[in-house]
Amino acid sequence: MGVHASLREHLAEWAGEDAQKRAVAETVENLAKAGIEIAKIVALGPLAGDMASARGEGGGGDTQKELDFLANKVVTDALKASPVAWLGSEEDEKPVALNAGAPLAVNTDPLDGSSNIDTNMSIGTIFSILPNKEQAALLQPGRNQLCAGYIVYGPQTAIVLTVGQGTHIFWLDPRTGEFVLGKANVQIPVDTKEYAINSSNFRHWDDKMKSYIVDCKLGKDGPRQKDFNMRWLGSLVADCFRILTRGGIYLYPADIRKGYTNGRLRLLYEANPIGMLIEQAGGACTQGKTRMLDLEPISLHQHVPLVFGSKKEVEEVAYYYSQPPATGEHSPLFSKRGLFRTPR
Repeated sequence: MGVHASLREHLAEWAGEDAQKRAVAETVENLAKAGIEIAKIVALGPLAGDMASARGEGGGGDTQKELDFLANKVVTDALKASPVAWLGSEEDEKPVALNAGAPLAVNTDPLDGSSNIDTNMSIGTIFSILPNKEQAALLQPGRNQLCAGYIVYGPQTAIVLTVGQGTHIFWLDPRTGEFVLGKANVQIPVDTKEYAINSSNFRHWDDKMKSYIVDCKLGKDGPRQKDFNMRWLGSLVADCFRILTRGGIYLYPADIRKGYTNGRLRLLYEANPIGMLIEQAGGACTQGKTRMLDLEPISLHQHVPLVFGSKKEVEEVAYYYSQPPATGEHSPLFSKRGLFRTPR
């Protein structure tokens, strides 16, 4: 399937006559329609009302904004019309039963990046499609995903999608209302000189994450022996899109603050779908050391640390976590740290 094929054509060619694949294709098409509806609301900004106003607390424990509520309704309605038995949403405390006996289960963050709603920054809808299983259909490790993706609402509306055969990007053509393949088989560079992290939380991190970031900041003068740039948008889908486009590493570690000790992002509807997309694009995704897609879920809204991006840099983070922190880490005496660390 070449560039400029529609999302529907791409899915139809992939699915063929396979019943499970056809169910996945139908579900993705319905999610794409939901994304177009959400994109229209996002594009209106304040003309659609105060979409950033608080409504209460979502199922994942975060403050629920008006747009969170609307996006959840749009996505839930789309999945009700799909071959989906169970829905796990960030906005719902418990799993939602949809179509009994249907072959699929879906975990979703209907509106990721809601803290950026009123800042005109890219936000998105993330989804993970799994086979329906009688027991705990939603609580499956990421390696069981049949499909993963997200819709990003920004300067362009796009779907980043994998069905286990590479990661592809489809852009919404506003002239036709169709998503069209613009970039097939995305490949993330294995090396990078760019990292994304919220450095304002430095004092809350463990010593190993501090060591890694300090060495990046030391650049050519430190043990990494190369200069790095830092980028941080604070919108998971936007940061991921940048990494898929030009490489880099994204880090959201656990820290000592209340509510962050097990990480902040959610395993089932954020880390797992992002992990599948990144791996299918030649990158890596871990919780610092362990491959994300191998983690066994224990709850719908489970938190995890998240590290993903260019493969060698993700492996570098794992190396830091396997070593003791460097001597003199926090002392001004060792402002050019790394005297006590041997580069790999």
